Order: sequence, then C-alpha cells, then structure tokens
Amino acid sequence: MGVGQEPVTGAVRGSLRTSDVARASGWSVQQVRDLEALGVLPPARRSANGYRAFGDEHVLALRAYRGLAAAVGPVVARRVLRDARSSPLDEATALVSALHVTLARERDEALAARRALLAIRAEGAATGSGDATPRSVQDDGAVLTITELAAALGVRASTLRFWEREGLVAPERVATRSGAVSARRYPPPAVREARVVAALRSAGYRVPDVRRTVEALRRLDVADPLAALDARLDAIAARTLALLRAGDDIARLLTGKAVVRSPPAA
Repeated sequence: MGVGQEPVTGAVRGSLRTSDVARASGWSVQQVRDLEALGVLPPARRSANGYRAFGDEHVLALRAYRGLAAAVGPVVARRVLRDARSSPLDEATALVSALHVTLARERDEALAARRALLAIRAEGAATGSGDATPRSVQDDGAVLTITELAAALGVRASTLRFWEREGLVAPERVATRSGAVSARRYPPPAVREARVVAALRSAGYRVPDVRRTVEALRRLDVADPLAALDARLDAIAARTLALLRAGDDIARLLTGKAVVRSPPAA
C-alpha cells in the first residue's frame, strides 16, 4: 500500500499500534521497528502490556523519511530527521534547506559538464571531423605527450601542469630511459578530461567549479558521458520532486502539527 492511502486523521496521539503505523505510512511492521531503533522516529510510548503506542507524528516522520531517502539517500535522511527533531526551528529548517542546495549544486555541475561536452562536439562538427581534436590526437587509442596535448588544445604545457596540480587532469607517469624522471602521458580518457577543462575554463568557469565538474564526469565512468549526464539530470529532477513532496510532512513535524491528511484526489 502506498504512502497516504491509509489516512489516520483524528487519531488520538499515542493510540496507534505498530501495524496501524505500517499501513498508514507504507512501511512494513519490521521496518517501522527498525526505523524507530535507528532514531528516524521519536521513541514510541509503551503501554502497560509492553506494546508500542504510536501517534500521528510517527506516521509523518515515516512519510518524511521516505521522501528524504529517495532524494538524498537513507543515511543522510536519517541524520537530518534525527538532528532536526532535537534542534531549534531555525537550525532544523536550515538542515532541510541545505538538501535543496546540494541538489541544485549537483544539477549545476551536470549542466556545466554537459555544456562542455556539447561545445566540444560543436567544434568537431564545424571542422567536419565530428570531434574538436585533430584526428591524430582524437580518442582513438592515441597516447599523447604533454607537448602534443598542449598544442592540440592551444594552451601552454605549464597550463596542463597547473591543471594537474589542481586535480583537473590526471596523466599517467612513465619512466624515461634514464629512469630519473617520469614523463607525462595522456591516454584517451585524460585527453577528453583536458578538453572538457579547456572548454570550461574558456567559458569563464573558476578552477573549483571545473574540479567539481570533472569529478562528476569521473564518477559517471561510461562510454557515452552525454547520455549519462542527461540521465543524471533526470534523476536529479526526480530526487528534487521527492524532496518537495516530503516538505509538507517535514513542515508539520517541525511545527508540531502532526495531523496526517489524505492526499488530494487526482
């Protein structure tokens, strides 16, 4: 049974059994017990015979947790609900607001990476090659030296070394014939990262923003990063909706208005 399908409006606080709360919130009886033990729920009152006695605030907490877990993951959702319950109202609302900020930042990073990839693709289309890099240094298995990559991108070798120090590119190191110094080599994934960095920097992005974008691309680790970024943007939108849906329950929990209402008719 889905969330909100078993309203308990008008129930007396502390009069609900574990099975009542499970039906009203969409969780199983065992999950209700586990979430109480994890601190997602306020401790249930115990009746004279030892059974748990829940109230509307427990149903709201479980519904809020479902939305939060879908938006930011169960670990963060548990922490936020526990901390919000024991914090002053201004601090509690700030905890929830920070979740929206986190999702917005993730979206910004994905959009920046997407714009960089599209810029590279557009440059390639303009040259008729389908790629912005000369064919001799495209992502076809070629491994470039720092001099070759710098020439291909139109930057100095010192710029590539700076990007490496900042964590924006990650070349391989190979020993020279003398064995005394390791030379930089850029395999196709590192070439692609360097091109993304070059596109973002030329568009005016600051180094910390570029770093977050590159790290987001590294986490994708797929053959078609553009399609993966589109899927990530869709996922972020779904997570944001889950957070928004949880907002009403969270607001009632924080203000003490723990009255469970039926969802509006479709």
